[in-house]
Amino acid sequence: MDENLNKESWKFPKEFWLANVMELCERAAYYGFFIVLTLYLTDIVGFNDKETGVVAGVFFALLYFFPPFVGAIGDKIGFKNGLIVAFSLLTIGYFFLGVFHSKVLVIVFLVIVLIGGSFIKPLITGTVAKTSSEVNKARGFSLFYWVVNIGAFTGKTVVPSIRQGIGLEYVNFFSAAMSFLALILAILIFKPIDTSHEGKKFSDVLNALKAIFTTPRLIILTLIVAGFWIIQHQLYATMPKYVIRLLGEEAKPEWLANVNPLVVVIFVVGITQLFKKKKAVTAMLIGMVIMPISGLAMAFSQSLEAITGPEVSILGWFILHPLTLMMIIGIGIQGLAECFISPRFLEYFALQAPKGEEGVYMGFSHLHSFF
Repeated sequence: MDENLNKESWKFPKEFWLANVMELCERAAYYGFFIVLTLYLTDIVGFNDKETGVVAGVFFALLYFFPPFVGAIGDKIGFKNGLIVAFSLLTIGYFFLGVFHSKVLVIVFLVIVLIGGSFIKPLITGTVAKTSSEVNKARGFSLFYWVVNIGAFTGKTVVPSIRQGIGLEYVNFFSAAMSFLALILAILIFKPIDTSHEGKKFSDVLNALKAIFTTPRLIILTLIVAGFWIIQHQLYATMPKYVIRLLGEEAKPEWLANVNPLVVVIFVVGITQLFKKKKAVTAMLIGMVIMPISGLAMAFSQSLEAITGPEVSILGWFILHPLTLMMIIGIGIQGLAECFISPRFLEYFALQAPKGEEGVYMGFSHLHSFF
């Protein structure tokens, strides 16, 4: 019986795997772009630090607020059509961010990227929810999150060569190319998923949002997990400038940020399987306990430099700056916490979704990052 259940937990339809491939492309595009967004807005477009914080902050907040509403559109027009619209917008937005660098036009094309990215989240996670069963849903979301981090790792690995080699603005063309590849897959290979009788009005979305806000366990859990993401998103909001300004232009903050998805790729499936019989809330609690250790480690870098000087020998094999060493340790611990929190949080929300409302509910699962 257990052997049959184990085999069943690995059975997913083609659309599940294809959705994950498209997610890998989209995440490589997004994280390659987002890790240098604040640098791009300051160094290329000409916003000052405070203006950059406002632009990037509003972009990011809305990116996580819009998905429930565009998720309703995705349910109505069908997942295939929704993916085509999403990747078309992303390709256009990224491409023209590489072409035009005036403040007004950059805002316009950021909005296009914002709308396209908002489509992706409920459509891809909704596809994972629809193409997995009660038997393999936990494994499905752990595999999905594994793929997300492979994409994030790939994008941030490629970007430093582009940024330091041919120019920061050319990172946008890399993101456009990855989005275009996903668009081709959506058009030529991805088959429509049945969404009959699932069209939602915006009033339905608002009612669902009201239902979540009036369900204490859902909204409280969302707010608690938002604390994790406040720290996590500093990898993109402040860390790149922090590292470059302290270590110099030759620094590669993208590679430091890559420690996070590397740890997740290595450990997320194993941790999810190890704790699959535990309640999702229990696994998330473990991650939240681990998270403060991450922040403490990164905060210790300058104290370590006062003790060791500007160089730390790692077993005599190579030399690291104390800031680099403590960022690697802190970000690694952060990735470990994420293994406990994120896939189980997605699983928890997927299980709350009434049948036919997967797209809407999985959009709401990202409200933690809006907060």
